[in-house]
Amino acid sequence: MFYFGDWTIILILPGLLLGLWAQARVSSAFRKYSQVHNSRGLTANEAARALLRDGGCPNVSIRQTSGMLTDHYDPRTNTLRLSDGVNGQTSVAAIGVAAHECGHALQQHEGYAPLMLRNALVPVVNLGSNLYFPLFVLGLISSWEPLISIGILCFALTLVFSLVTLPVEFNASARAMRALSGQGYLSEDELRGARAVLNAAALTYVASAISSLLQLLRLLLISRSRRD
Repeated sequence: MFYFGDWTIILILPGLLLGLWAQARVSSAFRKYSQVHNSRGLTANEAARALLRDGGCPNVSIRQTSGMLTDHYDPRTNTLRLSDGVNGQTSVAAIGVAAHECGHALQQHEGYAPLMLRNALVPVVNLGSNLYFPLFVLGLISSWEPLISIGILCFALTLVFSLVTLPVEFNASARAMRALSGQGYLSEDELRGARAVLNAAALTYVASAISSLLQLLRLLLISRSRRD
């Protein structure tokens, strides 16, 4: 029988711990480099506007959004949303985060294939993530193998999404660092700070992929033990 106290739950603990560690790394790096301000006195908003202009995306709008590190690019409205702690700040941490989100806008502008795939997967993954658990549990209760398999396949979409997200995020950070360096927005020392923040953020996506993989393995083991 599937229940939260079964032994397979230990499989998801490494992913959970890795995720917590990655989040702590992001918070620590952002906090540290929020105290380091760029020598040109640029705000993250100003840097983002310049990067978008240089990248051929002057029509992307920039809006401030509430929250801490809630920064994101919305491809549906062609809008870059920078959080309260980033938008008007001059720290290298803020500029690094803003530049990363600009990287996503540039990906959209260029038709970067992994981003296009990820955008296409969003509605399917959202549906699958909502359905997998009730389908899986109902399949176990009714001992109907097809329903169990459908539940597992629905969850597998989450893993696919996490894996597709990795190159999207790494590429956005690489674009950000190239742009900040090539256009001279940050000095070499300042670039190291921005890179440290983005590298820490990248760990959260790695942790998410590992967590999804371990959870999928757990579902498969539960399904197999049910058949034995």
